[in-house]
Amino acid sequence: MPQATDETIKMTTLEQPPEPAGFAPVPAHQRIEALDTVRGFALIGICLMNIEFFNRPLATLGQGMPAGLAGIDWLASFFVAYFIEGKFWTIFSLLFGMGFAVMLTRAERAGRNFLKPCLRRIAALAVFGGLHHIFLFAGDILFSYAVAAVFLLVVLYGTWKWLLAALAVTAGLALMPGLGQAAGGVAATLVLSSLIALYMRHEKRPLPLSLSLLSLILLLAGGGGAFVAAAMWTLKLGPADAHLPVSAGSAILLLASLVSFLANKYRNPVEARSWRAGAATYLLLSILATIGGAVDYFAPPEPDPARAAKTDPNTSSSKATLSEKKPTEAEKQAERAADRAKRLEERAEDAAIETRVMRSGSYREHVTQRARQFVKRLPDQSGFATLLLGMFLLGAWFVRSGAMQYGSAHRPLLRKLATIGLPAGIGMGVLGSLIATSYVPGAQHNGFDFASGLLMMGNLPACMGYVSMIVLMLHSRTLFARVGVLAPFGRMALTNYLCQSLAMSAIFFGYGLGYWGTGRAVQVLVALALCGVQIACSHWWLARFRYGPAEWLWRAITYLQMPPMRIAAAHARL
Repeated sequence: MPQATDETIKMTTLEQPPEPAGFAPVPAHQRIEALDTVRGFALIGICLMNIEFFNRPLATLGQGMPAGLAGIDWLASFFVAYFIEGKFWTIFSLLFGMGFAVMLTRAERAGRNFLKPCLRRIAALAVFGGLHHIFLFAGDILFSYAVAAVFLLVVLYGTWKWLLAALAVTAGLALMPGLGQAAGGVAATLVLSSLIALYMRHEKRPLPLSLSLLSLILLLAGGGGAFVAAAMWTLKLGPADAHLPVSAGSAILLLASLVSFLANKYRNPVEARSWRAGAATYLLLSILATIGGAVDYFAPPEPDPARAAKTDPNTSSSKATLSEKKPTEAEKQAERAADRAKRLEERAEDAAIETRVMRSGSYREHVTQRARQFVKRLPDQSGFATLLLGMFLLGAWFVRSGAMQYGSAHRPLLRKLATIGLPAGIGMGVLGSLIATSYVPGAQHNGFDFASGLLMMGNLPACMGYVSMIVLMLHSRTLFARVGVLAPFGRMALTNYLCQSLAMSAIFFGYGLGYWGTGRAVQVLVALALCGVQIACSHWWLARFRYGPAEWLWRAITYLQMPPMRIAAAHARL
């Protein structure tokens, strides 16, 4: 079996007690309390985020704060949008990477098989996610984690022969009708995963080239593209529609060359590769999104297509030449406007249908609609997996550095992350809110994409700041240490996450109590009350049982054994 045993994924500085040879669930006394506490904290934020979309169509996801809010509802929405949303799914993603690193580390120390149990674990998570999406809540993230975890295995285990074969297959599938978007997304994420693997495992190159050679190739390609783009702009060569794509493509190649150069220069120390690769992946994507939003925000608005058609000389009927058969600039603008109008109409129709079903639809209608949404969103999973992959790598570093298990010994680092990350990360989002807080259908250049890019960039430092804050609180000698009360809640994170969806669907959807459309302030109160009940129930449950129900099933599938559920039964086996 291939082993991810090179320098990039070994334990770095901390000596650990030996692990048992058998691959089995982790006993309660060996769990990392900080990991469970942060997971419980993140689960509260996830509940505050998700409850909005039990009262709002998911077709509006990514459109910012709902329009028309006022008073306390506006304040509640603003708080969740800029202090919670975006920060807490990144924390949850970070935690997934931490859990993955814990499994891998313990397997390495004991010399155990890791890949097969991990594949079973990922497959089970994908099933949980798919069922959760279809039968409870279309805002599920578990399936996305399963997809991203596959690409994490590519980073750790992929060899260049298998990677090239996979790229060839996906490239072929991209040419088939109906599969182009999904296969193209998978291919792009495979390329990124291969580049990360090249950086993470430089001594055992997974690809038949070095980072320095890759940087040179990208530099030559980007430089050539930049020369062509400059000629197109200055000499008016080629179609006008090709100027911007060629320029953008050249810029991306040059940026990739710079990233490859920096990766080659800063590949040491080995222990830093995981966080550098993770941070670079997330920030690169968020910076590109911000740049795209800024270009759209500051670009001059397109002229009215009807007015442009009247003034465009190419539309004159006196020109009976072959050039008349080519679309004029006014016609191209009109076509783009028609495409935008069509997309807006489709989105509005989807939102209206979803609203009707959520408000008064039967359970069968809900399941049918969510099944369609699940299939429709499959092509987008690989794109989101790219962001998640970056967070997984950061989470793995957080555990392997010892910061989670030995927080007292890492106080300077944690204080720096908290005192810098939180104000900087939240501040970037608030700065963006001064530009726009909501997406306005049909409006061009309103700045929402730019503001969203700033918010996305700030999510990473804010996420790291929140995690560091909780670990510092846990290891303090003050009342703040009582944040550890969240640990049982976090130990049952999967069960509690699923139960949150079950409870909120029963409260808000039409087939339940039918309180759909509840105001944002009341939503926040309901979410906090639900989490309070779950915290109490988690303490009660784990005083009697070793695992939550969903966690027990997940472990049974992962390890192909039935772990004892009752604490008394577990002690009897010792």
